[in-house]
Amino acid sequence: MIRKFSTVIMSVAAGALISVSAANANHHELTPAQAKAREIYSTVIAMRTAKGHGNVPEMAAYLAGELQAAGFAEEDMEIIPAGETAAFTLRYRGDGSSGAKPVLFLAHMDVVDAKRDDWEHDPFVLREEDGFFLGRGVADNKYGITNLTQSFMRLKQEGFVPTRDLILVFTGDEETDMVTTRMMAYDREDLAEAEFALNSDAGGGAYTEDGTVLPYDMQAAEKTYATFNVTSRNPGGHSSRPRADNAIYDLARALLEIEEYSFPVMANDITRASARAAAADIGGDTGAALAKFADDPDNKKAIKVLRGDNSTSNMLSTTCVATMLDGGHAENALPQSAVATVNCRIFPGVEIETVRQILVDVIDNDALDIAQSDERFVASPASEPRADVNAALSAAIQVRYPGVEIVPSMSAGGTDGMHFRRAGIPTFGVSARFVRHGYRANAHGLNERLPVSTFYEGLDHWINLIKELAGPTQE
Repeated sequence: MIRKFSTVIMSVAAGALISVSAANANHHELTPAQAKAREIYSTVIAMRTAKGHGNVPEMAAYLAGELQAAGFAEEDMEIIPAGETAAFTLRYRGDGSSGAKPVLFLAHMDVVDAKRDDWEHDPFVLREEDGFFLGRGVADNKYGITNLTQSFMRLKQEGFVPTRDLILVFTGDEETDMVTTRMMAYDREDLAEAEFALNSDAGGGAYTEDGTVLPYDMQAAEKTYATFNVTSRNPGGHSSRPRADNAIYDLARALLEIEEYSFPVMANDITRASARAAAADIGGDTGAALAKFADDPDNKKAIKVLRGDNSTSNMLSTTCVATMLDGGHAENALPQSAVATVNCRIFPGVEIETVRQILVDVIDNDALDIAQSDERFVASPASEPRADVNAALSAAIQVRYPGVEIVPSMSAGGTDGMHFRRAGIPTFGVSARFVRHGYRANAHGLNERLPVSTFYEGLDHWINLIKELAGPTQE
């Protein structure tokens, strides 16, 4: 059942309305739909939904209230508590005329925390400055939350009846423990029946300074994130009596072995298509190598060039790199233990245990322990592109950018999509976001930002996409 937070909602909404007034002053006249979207955006940014603050249930209740006011039935919404956080689902009931299974729409309500002292302005107050919206979550992923919410509201208000069920799935701890993500992906039979999922937290397009529109990246795969602790131990002793098996030296030798090792090159239809599309944009030796690799992933000369370019080497294979060190306990004592954190980004379809065993073999020292430090991440397969999703996405994008090409891509980072893919639900990142090539959102960092134009221009994206996927056939 939906828990009510009417007092909180009224207070945050009042502050949001002030922001909307400011927006009208800056943008002349916003349409009612634009003003409402900005109000929702401002309200959810103001909620500090980072781990440890317990504000995700409040945000879920606010969104439920907005959706209910737009006409959705309370019984079609659910807030699912999980410790201090929560997940939220809404089922937009269709008439079943297509006979098709439901579609899931993914976003996450939580954010990486931000400290007020580090930012130029309060990170939990939406600001509009120099053509950008600034605030924690404006890009990752309260943009997705806002866009999906306002799209469902507008469709409901205009009387749209989908030909299949559409289900919002908003998780509450994607940035940390992924408890709600795993719960939604693996434990919910009502969601497991979905034909596929569309993820607002991935994918997107770009254009150059001269206005040339680049191919749109539809995320169809992502590398698995896994971290291992490599630990060396021995009895230690007094520093005046060095011993042959020094824990720090043993660990250092192990890390050098990892540094020297390159995981085998791998490719799939998604990475090859992405390489082919990127070749013309990048140009030069790297572009030529990308084109050759797309045609023949075993081309050794192309692989050598791509391995030597930091912008492309990580997409060729699994990668593992040391990121943290901790060793010893006193300056006048031999170390009794030393630990290195090794972070791996694993090619789709490769199991985490397979990578751990490769590290064991590479280090080749039985005295060292190599253990996964965080088991919330899982191996995730690639999702084979679907003709219906490609066609609907193309139609939605063509409204803004006629002729743009859609290219399946693999992300080096991780999203909720990894768990839904592992659960057997093909998942595609199809964000509304189009930005200037080279733009940096500073997601997770200082002064996170999103172009104001990107926000407003993308408000019809999901509506057009949904009508293509679940609208009545036009005679």
